[in-house]
Amino acid sequence: MGFIESRRKLGVVSLLPKGEIRGVVLLSYLIDPFFKKSNDDPAFFAHTNMWECKQMAQTFLDFNYKVDVINWNNQKFTPKQKYSFFIDIHSNLERLVPFLDRDCIRILHITGAHWLFQNRAEYARLLALQQRRGITLIPRRLVLPSLGIEYADCATTLGNQFTISTFSYVKKPIYRVPISASVLYPFPEDKDYEACRSRFLWFGSSGMVHKGLDLVLEAFAEMPEYHLTVCGPVKNEKDFESAFFKELYQTPNIHTIGWIDVSSPKFQEITKNCIGLIYPSCSEGGGGSVVTCLHAGLIPIVSIESSVDINDFGITLKDCTVDEIKKSVKILSGQSVNELKLRVRKAWEYARAHHTREQFTLRYEEVVQKIIARYDKH
Repeated sequence: MGFIESRRKLGVVSLLPKGEIRGVVLLSYLIDPFFKKSNDDPAFFAHTNMWECKQMAQTFLDFNYKVDVINWNNQKFTPKQKYSFFIDIHSNLERLVPFLDRDCIRILHITGAHWLFQNRAEYARLLALQQRRGITLIPRRLVLPSLGIEYADCATTLGNQFTISTFSYVKKPIYRVPISASVLYPFPEDKDYEACRSRFLWFGSSGMVHKGLDLVLEAFAEMPEYHLTVCGPVKNEKDFESAFFKELYQTPNIHTIGWIDVSSPKFQEITKNCIGLIYPSCSEGGGGSVVTCLHAGLIPIVSIESSVDINDFGITLKDCTVDEIKKSVKILSGQSVNELKLRVRKAWEYARAHHTREQFTLRYEEVVQKIIARYDKH
């Protein structure tokens, strides 16, 4: 992948394929990945979107398209040339459509549930918390309105059927591309199932209430015989930390670690000593946290909205109530060692088979080929 032009001040990166140019692609996602010297840069392990964005550009380069890249929130860029494809993750589609040729194929790359669903879901969680505990916390995962899917010809998505269902009203082709994983872990052969059967992990990024940490803390505070480890940027949300200070820091069976590097030995040690992940998120577009924990050999107890297929090795939370979380924890913890081993093996094997950088690359290539053929962009 080589630059032909880098206009960072203008927020544009242009990339040239090795072969004869067959067209030009505009990718509205992230430009930072293209300024990293190596894929071993720590930024590529902080979130899957950095590597995935770079690979999406590489796929079109491999098909001999020149690729221009801008940030998804770049509100200044306007096209000055003809584009064969325009790929966007949020609101640049509707802004730039007037500048595009009519035969430009517009693709929305879906990285979350539809903004109407997500915003309503977050407000519902915050309202439920207010009614349970008499406190009001601010929303942290609200998405600005966007009509991108209405302006798109088709879409790709990192999520499963749940995420797709929030966009299905437009009745346009939506192609699944499995979210990748930043780190692969060896199978935990030395896991002590008797010792860890009562130990669970909550692992997530920003939006503690959005991702259900409040519910999980309340559940484990009522189950002193079970242990919970919390890995996530809790200290960044001072109102949440204050509201749940007792549960986070003064409850003997709850251990708050905070933000953690998933490539660190400490994270692997934590996951080796836990049996399952608890993740009752209210809205996701691929469930990267869940996928990371599947790779680490944890059995998932997750919401439908977490947007990861857990098949027969996990437990699906249908209502995400405190009582349902408690019940699910007890059911999983009470299973035989052989059953726990089987579920851990299935979870790990599923992640290895579906959620790797190699699988993302293969599937995205297949989808691009289908779109090129569908719209006759040879």
